[in-house]
Amino acid sequence: MENNKQHKKERLSLATVKRLPTYLRYLKSMEGKCEYISSVTIAEAMNLSAIQVKKDIAAVSSVEGKPKLGFVLKDIVADMEKLLGYNNMKAAVLVGAGKLGTTYLSYTGFSKYGITIAAAFDQNQYLWNSEINGIKVYPMDKLKSFVRDNDIKMGIITVHKDDAQDVCDKLVDAGIRGIVNFAPTHLIVPDGVELQNEDIAVTLVVLSYKLQNLMDNDNNN
Repeated sequence: MENNKQHKKERLSLATVKRLPTYLRYLKSMEGKCEYISSVTIAEAMNLSAIQVKKDIAAVSSVEGKPKLGFVLKDIVADMEKLLGYNNMKAAVLVGAGKLGTTYLSYTGFSKYGITIAAAFDQNQYLWNSEINGIKVYPMDKLKSFVRDNDIKMGIITVHKDDAQDVCDKLVDAGIRGIVNFAPTHLIVPDGVELQNEDIAVTLVVLSYKLQNLMDNDNNN
């Protein structure tokens, strides 16, 4: 069964992986309320396509659902948490302890997703040795040794866009294999390093486009 599960994990599309945390949040809200849950119930609650939900759930579940009942809730929650690595805590470092960085350092919910921020780094000497939400801020020249000594593979960039590529290069040189970039700029990483860009401007443009479509449809009806 484990080999089959691993095979399923490798086949998941990025779009499916992005939907899983949303499914999981809803499923965990249903714990204690039901033993089984169907893809139709999930789809209706989340305003999604039942066909898509069924396909996604089947792709991550280690056991098949039962006719007229659906999937065992606790089992599908466990499967999703295992696949997403929630049970295998991963440490990350954050570079850029300014306003945006402080926001993420102050967030207490990362542990629910199997992530902990081990340390922050900044070039501002007035921030060195301070703590934000119990997380210590170090000078940039300590980044490489800290990452290697603590075997950290994930980095978060919250610096100004003009500094982002340099910070990215330093993270890669330190041994970071996965980077989340919140700076509104295009970054280049070598093969073997995963880069996830999170640009709120792009999100707002997409939302604006969808909103305009809704308004156009309203006007046409």
